[in-house]
Amino acid sequence: MKITQRARRAGVAVAAAAVIGGSGVAVGAATATPSPAATTVQAATSAPAAVAGTAASYADVVRQVLPSVVLISTGEGLGSGVVLDRSGNIVTNAHVTGNATTFKVQIPGDPVPRDATLVGSYPPDDLAVIRVSDPAGLQPARFGDSAAAQAGDVVLAVGNPLGLSGSVTSGIISATGRVVAEPASAGTQGATLPDAIQTSAPINPGNSGGALVTTSAEVIGIPTLTAGGTQGGTQVQGIGFAIPSNLARDIAQQIITSGKVTNSHRAAIGAQIGAVTGQDGTPAGTGIVAVTNGGPADHAGLRPGDIIRAAGGTATPAPQALAGVLAAAHPGEQLALDVLRGTQELTIHLTLGELPAS
Repeated sequence: MKITQRARRAGVAVAAAAVIGGSGVAVGAATATPSPAATTVQAATSAPAAVAGTAASYADVVRQVLPSVVLISTGEGLGSGVVLDRSGNIVTNAHVTGNATTFKVQIPGDPVPRDATLVGSYPPDDLAVIRVSDPAGLQPARFGDSAAAQAGDVVLAVGNPLGLSGSVTSGIISATGRVVAEPASAGTQGATLPDAIQTSAPINPGNSGGALVTTSAEVIGIPTLTAGGTQGGTQVQGIGFAIPSNLARDIAQQIITSGKVTNSHRAAIGAQIGAVTGQDGTPAGTGIVAVTNGGPADHAGLRPGDIIRAAGGTATPAPQALAGVLAAAHPGEQLALDVLRGTQELTIHLTLGELPAS
């Protein structure tokens, strides 16, 4: 089966703590039916050395976590998911569920796939919840506090890359608080993720929606994409990103309780935006296409046709850059925009609103 749900690739441009970009999609193919009994353990580097403060083996952690990570099939591709509760709710990526509403879910230790349906999806945070019809034997994962994650912490990525069920890779947390732009693809829209966890643990196609876990066997993130492309002719490696567990649990619980997201916690300017291209074909800014009546942009005096050149001191040559600024901000905050209106250069201050819920 072709694997179209993936640990997505994004071209990366690093400036301070922001990672903004987008390129293609990592696509692979599984050549055999996944075996629920198989467990593959891969290391980002060599096997953990038995030195002070370092475990000689993470086998016990893997044994605790594997029963809580499932294989999800949409008919179009494969992905992973993490068991939330004994009622059959499973959190995964919105790009794993795509446009599907029914799924097959393979539980570790059970060779027979189970039917599942979509509970709800929230593409802006790339999160979704599905529910299996038969929750017997499901083992909920233990979630940790992602706010306590620190650069240098050892982590394991658990999922089903390339359909190889129960695969584990190891690495460390490379950084926290990253703002990452996901690329759009057929059937899925792009998303800008705030506060992502960067890890060196390899994340491959099919890992999406799985678990990033600590050595205490607690889930602190949902792996979702990797950086791809080259920098200065060198292939980018060892840069993956996960949605923090605190956000994943919050959004998932809203979906389970209400069938939708009722509080996005995301900032918005209340306008439809688009890319502006100069006469030479290069990006020239982020244009206002339409303004929401009564929204922040409307109150601040922004008009269709205005071009946002910078936001909060950060250049916005393309919509992805503005999305990155907004992802790092909070509703209610003040934001200064450098705007070009015809030949007039303006500085417009607005109070950020909240991104509409699903």
